[in-house]
Amino acid sequence: MDKVIIEGLQVDAVIGVFDWERQILQPVIVDLELGCDIRRAAQTDDIHDAVNYKAVCDLVSDLIIDTKAQLIERLAELIAQTILTDYAVVEHIRVTVRKPTAIPNTTAVGICIERNRDSLRTCH
Repeated sequence: MDKVIIEGLQVDAVIGVFDWERQILQPVIVDLELGCDIRRAAQTDDIHDAVNYKAVCDLVSDLIIDTKAQLIERLAELIAQTILTDYAVVEHIRVTVRKPTAIPNTTAVGICIERNRDSLRTCH
């Protein structure tokens, strides 16, 4: 399976469970691997046959800002489900979400989830 890769998408957003976290913006860093067949785009050289990674980045950024999630687990699941729903060509997704300023003396803390098109039927 081919993969479209987006690494290091950084969005400043409200995220966290503590009262003080609900009052500030914190950086959230997202990495995505979108499993899809890119052969048609490779043949046609047409953006309409490809996953538009700018559109995906805009979608994910807006989702992070608008959601104001408490847990990065929720944020990762929402990102995965939204992309699988909005992009029929994406069959599999790996989402990594990190909070680089959450814990002192770490580069970042985070989670990584993997979902596929079949998970849409079990999560809704």
